[in-house]
This record gives sequence, C-alpha cells and structure tokens, in this order.
Amino acid sequence: MKRTKINAALNAEAPLTGIVVKGWVRTKRDSKGFSFLELNDGSCLKNLQAVIDHTPEIVQALEGIGTGASVALTGDLVASPGKGQKWELKATAVALIGAADQEIFPLQKKRHTDEFLRTIAHLRPRTNKYGAMFRLRSEMAFAVHQFFRERGFFHVHTPILTGSDCEGAGEMFRVSSLDPAKCAGMSPAALAEADFFGKPAQLTVSGQLEAELLALALGDVYTFGPTFRAENSNTPKHCAEFWMIEPEMAFADLSDDMDLAEDLVKHCVRWALERCADDVALFANFVDKELTATLESVLKDSFVRLPYAEAVDILGKSGKAFEFPTGYGSDLQTEHERYLCEEHFKRPVIVYDYPKEIKAFYMRLNEGERTVAAMDLLVPRIGELVGGSQREERLDVLERRVDELGLSREQYWWYLDTRRFGSVPHAGFGLGFERLLMLVTGVTNIRDVIPFPRTPRHLEF
Repeated sequence: MKRTKINAALNAEAPLTGIVVKGWVRTKRDSKGFSFLELNDGSCLKNLQAVIDHTPEIVQALEGIGTGASVALTGDLVASPGKGQKWELKATAVALIGAADQEIFPLQKKRHTDEFLRTIAHLRPRTNKYGAMFRLRSEMAFAVHQFFRERGFFHVHTPILTGSDCEGAGEMFRVSSLDPAKCAGMSPAALAEADFFGKPAQLTVSGQLEAELLALALGDVYTFGPTFRAENSNTPKHCAEFWMIEPEMAFADLSDDMDLAEDLVKHCVRWALERCADDVALFANFVDKELTATLESVLKDSFVRLPYAEAVDILGKSGKAFEFPTGYGSDLQTEHERYLCEEHFKRPVIVYDYPKEIKAFYMRLNEGERTVAAMDLLVPRIGELVGGSQREERLDVLERRVDELGLSREQYWWYLDTRRFGSVPHAGFGLGFERLLMLVTGVTNIRDVIPFPRTPRHLEF
C-alpha cells in the first residue's frame, strides 16, 4: 500500500481509513494497555501522534522500537481529543523497518548544542531545527528559480572547473589528475603541461564571467551553483564551498542591477513567510526573537540607496568606536555594514559607486574614473548579502584595467572578445545563498545553513 506522508495526513480535510504512514520515532510512551508514538517523516515540522492498543503481536513489535527507529504504521486517521492537534492515527499494525540502538543513538529528547550537532552532520537533519533548516533551503532554492523564470531569465550552467580567476584574489583550490608521488622535482611549467588540461586548473570562485558570455547572447540569464574559496578563514561567515545566485542582464545598467537585487531579496523573504510559516516560526521562537520583525522590515519599505562617499561620511560622524577604521578608500567591513542598516537606517541599504582601487577589474568605470559602478546590498545581522556591478563593456577601458591590475590579457582573451563583437551595456550580481538562509532563519553561523559544511581541517561526511 502506498504510504501517506505526514504533512498530508495532518492537513487532511476528513478522517482517513486504512492508511500507512512511515517515518522515524521521535518519542515513545507506554501506558497500561496502549502506547503513544510520535512519528516524523521529514515532510513537515509537526509530528503525527499514533495511539496503539496493545495486543500480544503489537507488544512484541514495540519492544524493539525506540527513539530514532524507523517504522511503518497502519491504521485510521481520526479526530484527536488532545490539544494542539487535529488528527491522530489509531494504529492497528506496527512494523519495525530499522532499529536504533538506544545505548548509542546520539539524538534524544533534549536540546543539543549546534557545536555537537555539527559533529554528527549526517544525523542532525532528524532534529526539528535542522529538518526545518533544510526544508527552508529547498523552498528558498525553488523561490529563486521561480523568481527568474517569471521574469524571462534563462537558467544556464557555468563550469565548476576553470582556468581563470574571476576575482583575481588567487584564493582558489587547485585541481590535478597527477599522482603527487610521481611529480617530485618537476617544474611548475612541466607539471601544468603534464596535467589533464595541459594548464593549471582550479575550482571556480564564481560563474560570473561565463554567465556574462551567455547574457551577451541570450539576454537575461542566471546561474545557481556551488563555488569554492580556498580562504583559510575559520569564522562563522566563511565556508570553503558555498552556493551563489548570479544573474547577468544584457542592455542593463547599475540601476537595473539594484532593482533586480532588491526584488529578489523581497521575493525570497515573502516566500519564506508565506510558504514556510511553521519552519520560520521555529527559528523565530528558538533562535532569534526579532526574526519576524527583521523580515517584515525587509518587506515594508524600499531599500536605501547610498553612494559610498556618503556611507563613509555617515560612519565617520557616527561616534561609534569601530574595530576597523573608516575613511574614503577603505572597504566597508561587516561592523560598518551592519551599523548602516541596523542602527542608522534600520532597513536594508544598497551602497554604490565604490572607489575603483577596492573593486574588481570588470566593473565599469564611472565618469572621472575615480569610482566604479558597483553596488553592495547590506541587510540586518548579515552585512553584505549581494555584491554586483555594471560590467565594463568598453574594450579599451577593460584592457587598460586588466593591465593596471597586473592580469594577463592572454588568459582573458575570450572575455575580451565579447567586447570586440557586439558589446552592450550589461550588469549582474552575486548573492550568497547561505547568507540568504541566515537572513530568513536568524542563524548566525554559516555552518548551520548548509548540510555538510566544508571548513579548514574539516572534510567529514
């Protein structure tokens, strides 16, 4: 018999007879003549309570069932006399699918610390918090795809293996097919020549450059996939592997870019509040008491749009004792970003027109060539959520910027080609998916919004 998922059972409009539910036991309580099982199958936050009258066969079956065990229950869905639940299962048959040794099963009916749960990342999705987190992660991914589809964007796939560094920072994971034991004494040039691609290869830090190429053929595109940074940063904001949402728009400028970023963030926050109410409520109750107010503030008003020079001036006059100094020409740090959107404006802020010295080579030079048409979207508790720009479409200017920053024209020949043949103004941004999840859940450590975090010295699971 086909199983009924627990979310379908709990949302049933009428009693159901002869259904089968399968899931994992959250709690088991035995009384004289009957037992209670709380069952969860991951389809929703709430458990389904099953009431099981004792028979010799059922008593025997229940003996091997404890917290964490997987079971199949057959019975009737009936109105529950208990408070807080509409339905319960009157079970007539119980079958153990997979036992869980109660002596060593690490998840019990108590709150476990996030630090402990990271050590058992293979089991933490069975807890209420992480079940809710990864359902939200799924829903947010769906919301992203829906947002772009409704606006006529094409979903494109950019490579994970690359021979170029989008950001020019050099913090990339090298990829090789060679056996290190057989490469002793070989020069870097010889190693590159002998390797799979005949040149150095890395894991991508961004799909932006390739997405630009596709935008200059298809118009509006986006890529949504994993990216990698070999940053040795053991902080709550950094993972070596994370996911990026990267749209690129042809025939677009910085204003279009800011509009799209604001619309995307509001769409995802609205989706979380409307479609994932139970899961968001868990985080609002147990993780961040201000979460609902924060999310509603994101939706309430238009985002502030603030030139970088004015942002620096506000920070300088704030009277705050920042850890990092402020001043024109210095990049904004998280403490500065959070002050602007949490204390000064009390809503999200888009800072734009940054000094060219602190931004990447592909960002369009503004008139006067002191600043570039770049923007960062800052949100409460996170700081920077989105970083983007109008891209430099003028070949001569782009070549000059490549030279100024000591990059190789030869390495970027294909990128420069798009400026030789039918170049157009275009713009795009990158949004860190994990940071978006931190925003909608109130979770403060990036390790807790991705199922299997990759951090320095940590490659389990």
